Amino acid sequence: MTTIDRDPLLVLWDVDQTLLEVWSATQRAYASAFRRATGRTLQQPWQFEGRTELAAVQGVLLAHGIEASQALVGSFLELIVDELSDQADLMRRTGRVLPGADNALRACAAVPGVCQSLLTGNLYQLALLKMTVFGLGDHVDMRIGAFGGDSVDRMDLPSHAWRRAEQHLGHRFRGSDTVIIGDTLLDVATGKAAGARVIAVATGRVDATQLQAAGADVVLPDLTDTRALVEAVLASRSPRAERL
Repeated sequence: MTTIDRDPLLVLWDVDQTLLEVWSATQRAYASAFRRATGRTLQQPWQFEGRTELAAVQGVLLAHGIEASQALVGSFLELIVDELSDQADLMRRTGRVLPGADNALRACAAVPGVCQSLLTGNLYQLALLKMTVFGLGDHVDMRIGAFGGDSVDRMDLPSHAWRRAEQHLGHRFRGSDTVIIGDTLLDVATGKAAGARVIAVATGRVDATQLQAAGADVVLPDLTDTRALVEAVLASRSPRAERL
């Protein structure tokens, strides 16, 4: 078991519209997976807005009048992974790392005691694929994150991240030593419900005013100001912890 410094801090990142943008490839992959899973053409839009992959799949099936049985949901999710894996080259060509994201991850990873992973609506396989395609995977510990296959409800994800962190790092995290970074109102709500510090970035569909009103502790326009991000992350630490 890997051990970590005293007074550690768990930083959990959202992926899409926070660290990177890959919508063109995902649109094509989801449409193809839907057709293969149901024999029908995707007509209703996918509704993510921070929801888990499980919730999104169930929602799109119901929106088309299709029963979201456990077997169909499971098959659909497997097809999504297959389709997006096949679209990896397109994702690389048409997607991008959002400005400042790479430096932000590197800067946080360099802070003593900071442990980084993901808290994302993506399935584990999709999160790993996206982070690897864009060269961000080495900056986070994928063993200790929480993903869109863990629960339908995103609010449940912090407990999964804490359980995995205790298993692999030997430390029992809680809200007071966790920071959640994301771009949606659901990211903010999840962090606040968990008692975590929430840093919101206005790089998605929700503007800074809405993120602030939802209760984010800090709202940044993007991730280009690395110093401001690191200061926001470390603000949740006690003065003693910051000196370590």
